[in-house]
Amino acid sequence: MAATRPSPTPSTVAAMEVRSAPPRAPAAWPAHSSRVPSRPSFRPGPGEVVVREHWAHSGFANTDLNMQLKQHGITHVILIGLLANTCIESTGRFAMELGYHVTLVRDATAAFKPEMMHSAHELNGPTFAHAILTTKELLTALRGEGPGA
Repeated sequence: MAATRPSPTPSTVAAMEVRSAPPRAPAAWPAHSSRVPSRPSFRPGPGEVVVREHWAHSGFANTDLNMQLKQHGITHVILIGLLANTCIESTGRFAMELGYHVTLVRDATAAFKPEMMHSAHELNGPTFAHAILTTKELLTALRGEGPGA
């Protein structure tokens, strides 16, 4: 990695989960996930995609995420993590432009200020997300009990 690139952060894709069958949906993980302190259940599992490391806001730009998702037949991305108004938003916009169905999970994203969360979910989110749901609504949809995610 060139010295002029900023250090990657655990923000984007820190779990850009992909829609699949329960009990645990396959997920796409950034290559630097092992450096992100988290619960053991929130780490790549067998057969899950590990995406080449990135250094900017979008989980797609300068990574192999699109290729990995296409190879696995993935058409939906579910965005959680931080920062809602930068990395999550950038990744969501890029995903929508590439033709993915994008779901933004309102209570599974974070930002530094309430105004940033409002902007990400109420103003900008509707321009790229096909669905903006709570975690409870998402889990209901994934179980096939409610509106699709």
